[in-house]
Amino acid sequence: MTKIFGHRGSAGTHPENTMISFEQAYKDGADGIELDVQLSKDGIPVVIHDEKVNRTTDSKGFVQDLTLHELKKLNAVHKFKKQFKHAEIPTLEEVLEWASRKQTIVNIELKNSILPYAGMEEKVLDLVDKYKMAHLIIFSSFNHYSIARLNTLAPNIEKAVLYMEGIYKPWDYTKWVGGSGIHPHIKAATASIIQRSQHAGVPVRPFTVNDEKVMKRLFEEGCAGFFTDYPKKAVQLKYQN
Repeated sequence: MTKIFGHRGSAGTHPENTMISFEQAYKDGADGIELDVQLSKDGIPVVIHDEKVNRTTDSKGFVQDLTLHELKKLNAVHKFKKQFKHAEIPTLEEVLEWASRKQTIVNIELKNSILPYAGMEEKVLDLVDKYKMAHLIIFSSFNHYSIARLNTLAPNIEKAVLYMEGIYKPWDYTKWVGGSGIHPHIKAATASIIQRSQHAGVPVRPFTVNDEKVMKRLFEEGCAGFFTDYPKKAVQLKYQN
């Protein structure tokens, strides 16, 4: 059964990577949520997609130059100002504490392919351990060194390589770097790639799937899962048949 992941929560209709957005994706019936992690100046894993706060908050600057205290003062409602007055940048700990109560799957994307956040893998793993979430976590990153490192530190937690372009035999490649799944851009997730990968025991979860026709195709092909900004729409489509 194809699993539906709310991409940055329910990002098509709510402020991305905020508790408002994650709670909405859960209410909408998503099987899991996807989020992005950077480190604050004081080394705390925080949930925000960009290396800078400019796009999603009312401030400017690099996440790594702001302390958690400073980040918490920002308003992250960005383009949803009319519907929502205020939303904080959550810490990864806040989200995992919530997700552990809901027992929902969390795909944690480590955003360390542009800025090399030292010790990020260990800090994230400590929080996963603290909330006993290992069985509900999927790690992903465009930085495949990070996937290899996570595999050394936590071989039993699921990991997937993120990629945009064609990788030759991605189902073999992910195993080679220490992953067990692949998260390709939807344009790189052909029917053949999905079929051959899953036949090799490697689940495929493309991003970001907002087109209903594409969602239907993935359901029909038995794709392991996909990431969408509109989990409500995806859930409705899934149970129409």
